[in-house]
Amino acid sequence: MDSQYFRRVLGNFPTGVVAITSVNGSGAPVGMAVGSFTSVSLTPPLVAFLPDKASTTWPQVRDSGSFCVNILGSEQETVCRTMATGGGDKFADLGWRPSGSGSPVIDGVVGWIDCDIETVHEAGDHYIVIGRVRDMEVIDSALPLLFFRSGYGRFTPLSLSAWDNDLIQPMRMADLARGHMEDLAQRLSTECFATAPVDEDLVLIAAAGVIRSRKLVTRVGGRIPFMPPLGTIFAAYQPGPGQDRWLARSGNRSAEYRAQLAATLVTVKSRGYSVDLGHGWHTQMEELMASAGAQHGPADRTRADMVHSIADLPADFESPAMADPVSQPVGTINVPVFGRAGEAVMTLSLLGTRLSDESVIAAVKHLYEAAQRVETQLRRAGL
Repeated sequence: MDSQYFRRVLGNFPTGVVAITSVNGSGAPVGMAVGSFTSVSLTPPLVAFLPDKASTTWPQVRDSGSFCVNILGSEQETVCRTMATGGGDKFADLGWRPSGSGSPVIDGVVGWIDCDIETVHEAGDHYIVIGRVRDMEVIDSALPLLFFRSGYGRFTPLSLSAWDNDLIQPMRMADLARGHMEDLAQRLSTECFATAPVDEDLVLIAAAGVIRSRKLVTRVGGRIPFMPPLGTIFAAYQPGPGQDRWLARSGNRSAEYRAQLAATLVTVKSRGYSVDLGHGWHTQMEELMASAGAQHGPADRTRADMVHSIADLPADFESPAMADPVSQPVGTINVPVFGRAGEAVMTLSLLGTRLSDESVIAAVKHLYEAAQRVETQLRRAGL
């Protein structure tokens, strides 16, 4: 087998790039760039990477008995090239801190996985190193660095979707909707996303459109409390008891506030869509969701912050009447997607701040057309 042909064919498979770090016998930091990192086992938690037998760094990592996997961000190509060079002090210009094993966690990485070496197997001109995970953390939600066809780059998703144990039904709907969402996002050069109610949460189950920032769309998969004044489309199409439960989540609010909520529900149902002007608030909520995703363990504090942030919103936050003067900056525009029983099972939304030359009414028309196509798909799937 010709080695160059072998490389060229396998180069069509993109791989993530990590920096494997450790400390040598003198306590100095050592590191190497690796494109062959993978998860191995959930129970027990095992990962693996494959160093070249000719590597001069690997023996130092092996002798230390532990290593740290640094998941490099898309803007850390320079760090990767530094780790890929031989000799010299690779950490001379890098900031880092020690992990629990003492191995370096490099500044600016997406996340890190601290491991003890479990076993080492020979495999041709490489070793297969199995590591048992002792600690790990997500630090940043930035896009990861990728290696593809002899070059470095980053992942630019056309669409993203969430997954969790209680999202099986919503995810079936999201899979049917994503193609229509991608078409709509591309046509309007904006972002389209889908939200579904799950118990007492609103879950953003899918997003489509070009991501223009270095951050991943952290809101995909994120959950926020389904409480007033959010989720008016879902509340508006629920029977009385469902609306009562939603209204009760507003807490001990004034009669005037509750009356405004009720009026907003009537307006949303009569017009068939909702609009909010809270672009700045959405940014704040995305940061909270990213924080919740990076936490290890319960996110009670973050959820409490979300509840307080939502409670500070005006009762008519999602009222379409607010957008009558179209000159106001629009946060999101939302329309319902109905299930077989006539209930709103999810919403399709457009990020209004990215719409160009599109009025609210024109955007609603596009959303309605997409929602109707999705509903047809849902009916055919028996959802």
